[in-house]
Amino acid sequence: MRWLFLYHALCFSLLKASAHTVELNDMFGHIQSPGYPDSYPSDSEVTWNITVPEGFRIKLYFMHFDLESSYLCEYDYVKVETEDQVLVSFCGRETTDTEQTPGQEPVLSPGSFMSITFRSDFSNEERFTGFDAHYMAVDVDECTEREDEELACDHYCHNYIGGYYCSCRFGYLLHTDNRTCRVECSDNLFTQRTGVITSPDFPNPYPKSSECFYAIELEEGFMVSLQFEDIFDIEDHPEVSCPYDYIKIKVGSKILGPFCGEKAPEPINTQSHSIQIVFHSDNSGENRGWRLSYRAAGNECPELQPPVHGKIEPVQAKYFFKDQVLIRCDTGYKVLKDDVEMDTFQIECLKDGSWSNRMPTCQVADCRAPAELEHGLVTFSSSSNLTTYKSEIRYSCQQPYYKMLHNATGIYTCSAQGIWMNKILGRKLPTCLPVCGLPKFSRKLMARIFSGRPAQKGTMPWIAMLAHPRGQPFCGGSLLGTNWVVTAAHCLHEALDSEAPVLLDSYLLRPSDFKIILGKHWRLRSDEKEQHLMVKRTILHPLYNHTTFENDVGLVELSNSPVLDDFVMPICLPEGPPDEGAMVIVSGWGKQFLQKLPETLMEIEIPIVDHRTCQKSYTKLKKKFTPDMICAGEKEGGKDACAGDSGGPMVTLDRKRGLWYLVGTVSWGEDCGKKDQYGVYSYILHNKAWIQRITGVRN
Repeated sequence: MRWLFLYHALCFSLLKASAHTVELNDMFGHIQSPGYPDSYPSDSEVTWNITVPEGFRIKLYFMHFDLESSYLCEYDYVKVETEDQVLVSFCGRETTDTEQTPGQEPVLSPGSFMSITFRSDFSNEERFTGFDAHYMAVDVDECTEREDEELACDHYCHNYIGGYYCSCRFGYLLHTDNRTCRVECSDNLFTQRTGVITSPDFPNPYPKSSECFYAIELEEGFMVSLQFEDIFDIEDHPEVSCPYDYIKIKVGSKILGPFCGEKAPEPINTQSHSIQIVFHSDNSGENRGWRLSYRAAGNECPELQPPVHGKIEPVQAKYFFKDQVLIRCDTGYKVLKDDVEMDTFQIECLKDGSWSNRMPTCQVADCRAPAELEHGLVTFSSSSNLTTYKSEIRYSCQQPYYKMLHNATGIYTCSAQGIWMNKILGRKLPTCLPVCGLPKFSRKLMARIFSGRPAQKGTMPWIAMLAHPRGQPFCGGSLLGTNWVVTAAHCLHEALDSEAPVLLDSYLLRPSDFKIILGKHWRLRSDEKEQHLMVKRTILHPLYNHTTFENDVGLVELSNSPVLDDFVMPICLPEGPPDEGAMVIVSGWGKQFLQKLPETLMEIEIPIVDHRTCQKSYTKLKKKFTPDMICAGEKEGGKDACAGDSGGPMVTLDRKRGLWYLVGTVSWGEDCGKKDQYGVYSYILHNKAWIQRITGVRN
């Protein structure tokens, strides 16, 4: 009769059972059966509704569970559910085929709400103690657990406690739905005559929710043609024409499209220079997009033929509007247009199909008449005196008085640039230097200056006479190069009686006070080949001392260059010191025996005397003998320079080179030709650097 009793008891309990609901909103909490830890009452029903914030779910776990056993939990139970489904029901003391206890496994809600209901029937005879449970809110990882794909992030998902947010790859922008990634592609302008345009990220899937605009803008006169290439894949619909994604092409007021699907449009000849392309995508889809190339062409220009001895670049079968052609000539030829020579010339195909200019001609490069060479000649390799490309000329110096610097070759060739060119000197002209120290006439070394004999005419072509305007000589000198005479410094100022220091500038001879005579043999009589030259300026050695004759060197610059011939030739500068005891020749128009002046140039051959001997000789006379001085003469006397010879040359022969060079200039001495009294000369080697710096003369 148990079932009958139970039935009546159940009916009664339905009328008497206590039932209530508890609302819980905390992030965690504690739930116990009524009366816990004592036995729970009969006919009891309690519901706990737990609500946590969105972005969280509820985790429930039991610390103690002790309910009456019953088949399929008919008597006492704990039921866990959400708003629309039962998650689990628990009853009994242990899990069986018909009963389930929570054990150690927690219950996890799918969302932010969970309802827990405890129910007991009319009896609890064995005094079951019920349950003890805890709950807590746990974060939902929307990035990995979200089931709704339509709400998933397009590119990147970032989870945080209680929620998530989306972000996009570089170059993309987040759409207003905060999950879709789009691109900003509304400002694409193409102005080149050819190009390629693609959907964003092609050939990868194009971005969603994007509106792309592409414009092809060329100069009027061009016509653009479009060709879709490779993959064409735009989302479409089997029944409706391009409702989702599409591409449209606008030409003037005409709109082509929309285009979508997997079949690319046929090539499009727009017949326009201005094209707009619109590409639209919605918020879904994974299609790969499209790629198109465009090319612009204009009116065709006539075929071109290059000029004779020329070529055009680039060479094409056809030329259209805006095509440019460069005309070049073969090596050795110049482009000639309107009587103007140039390296290249460019013409362009115009809008109306004509060329911007007529084809120029190619003219052979012409170096024109070669420049004249000072002291030199130019000869042509051919009798026709051609000056065009590859023609040759030869420069030579006036022989035998000039030579080419560094013995350079004088051959020049007309280059392709129209310039006379030398392999070594380039376009620079050679230099003709005067031949020095090589007289035409041989000599007999027997004469003397002091009681000496006349020099043979032409054996001293470098000697210069310093003479007053009316022709009276007062000093000698030596021609250096073609513009300078080296002499004694004391020849270039007035005689000074006092040995006290004076300001020499006020005593210097003015250029108009004297002249230079070259090619001179007779002292007073005129020579057929003599040359009278005016003076431009005079320069004294900066360390010249008029009281001691130290650095007794002066330079005279000529107003005009002399004409070099058999009787006028410069002397060479020394390469090194003369050998000890070497014989030198001194020449001049100075006084002879009994103070008699000679009628012609006189010369004498004497030996160089070592420095110590000279120094010792003049120390006795309390005369200063310094390293810038050199002396020569015979110990027994009788051979010496004398008054009027000052500044004149002391020369010797360099037997290795076969050239005469200047050892010194006549400077001073104690009387003329006395025993143990040698003539003193200003030593040229000592002051060579200063001389070359002022004159620029090189041998």
